[in-house]
Amino acid sequence: VSELRESYPHQDFFMVCLDMLDYREIAPFLADLFQVDGVVFAAGFTKYGLLSEHSQQDMTALWKVHVETPMLLLASLEDKLRQSGRGRVVFIGSVYGLAGSSMETVYSAVKGAQQSFTKAYAKEVASLGITVNCVAPGAVATQMNHQFTDDQLQELSADIPLGRLAVTSEIAAAVAYLFSKEAQYTTGTTIPVTGGWLY
Repeated sequence: VSELRESYPHQDFFMVCLDMLDYREIAPFLADLFQVDGVVFAAGFTKYGLLSEHSQQDMTALWKVHVETPMLLLASLEDKLRQSGRGRVVFIGSVYGLAGSSMETVYSAVKGAQQSFTKAYAKEVASLGITVNCVAPGAVATQMNHQFTDDQLQELSADIPLGRLAVTSEIAAAVAYLFSKEAQYTTGTTIPVTGGWLY
């Protein structure tokens, strides 16, 4: 937050910690928001393992964080996004939502659902001046990859034509574009940011 305040001294920033698994906790916060120009859904997690190793609780948690809660949030925020005159919605998806991945089948399924929702909701709110898009990163150097060894990460990098994992600023750049004036005609789209990683 301090970095944002330094970069944008004429704007107000504050941090809120809410449980994305519990919409009842989030709803009161939404009611207090005066203005909403855009929303980025970047919360997420994965569970690595065979489908048979996933419990119903695992599946429900993945669905809620990646799909159900964002849909509930947008249903509540739609009018405020409309009032802004140029509402922006961006999901941080995954290349696995496009291609699927063994050992991350449930994660792939919910990311695919995000991308389908992006297309459908973009059509529904286009007349309100709201755009809805998705950025689909490939492998990114974040804590989500903490379970991989250095050797596994090197092997993964070797499969990427650009030869490395993405850094978070490269994903942020795609999001910044979708919030820009230049992207006002872009909606219902998933933008892969994969370093050429085929899917």
